[in-house]
Formats: sequence, structure tokens, C-alpha cells
Amino acid sequence: MKKTTLLYWLSTGLLVALMTMSGLMNSMSTPESVAAFAHLGYPAYLSPFLGVAKLLGVIALVVPGFPRLREWAYAGFVFDLAGAMYSSIAVGDSAGTWLPISLGFLLIAISYRLNQRQTEATAFPAAVAGVPA
Repeated sequence: MKKTTLLYWLSTGLLVALMTMSGLMNSMSTPESVAAFAHLGYPAYLSPFLGVAKLLGVIALVVPGFPRLREWAYAGFVFDLAGAMYSSIAVGDSAGTWLPISLGFLLIAISYRLNQRQTEATAFPAAVAGVPA
């Protein structure tokens, strides 16, 4: 259990750091963020919206007690990264530009799966004792 918890918090911490940095850049509409959105063909007003959504997703991951909200945060991050990767490929960016996004997908997958394991591990003893979960 300790190994699972350690790996969960390591992967989730890296995911949270990635999404927090990205979310802050987007929500503050930094010149780099606005330029990246323009390069992809998106309007500048979309940047703060996505930034705030990422920061809310980060909060959903780290605050305990809201498993359904955490599920939605993971899904939102997958949608965000899938859209970023697709958009980058669609405008003809090189693999060196869009391939690192795969690291984000890997962090999401590891964090999500380990979160499921922890949830199952804590729910299983109650189910064995006859207590409905």
C-alpha cells in the first residue's frame, strides 16, 4: 500500500505541476500562451478559459473527498492534451513539438490507475465486513 501511495503522489504531483504551470500561463494570457494559441488558430479569449479550467482541475485532484469531481478532472486533462496534440499535428508542427504531450498522457494514466487502486483498496475492507460502499 505504501508503494502505491508513493507512486500515486509522485505521478499526481508531476501532473499537478504540469497543469498548474500551463494553467497559470493560460489564465494570465502570457505573450507565449497567446502566441501559441494564435499559431494553432485559436482566439486569444480561449486561453484564460482553459487556464482557469486547468487550475480547477488541479484543485479537484488534490482536494480529498470528491471522487466524482476527480474523475471529471482526469477526463478534462485528457481532452485538453488530446486537443493540444491534435491541433499541433494539424498545423504541421514537427514531432518534437507535439510528442512531449505524450508525457502528460502517461502521467494522467499512471495517476488515474493508482487512484483507482487506492480507492478499491480502501473500499474492499468495508465490503468484506458487509458494510455497503
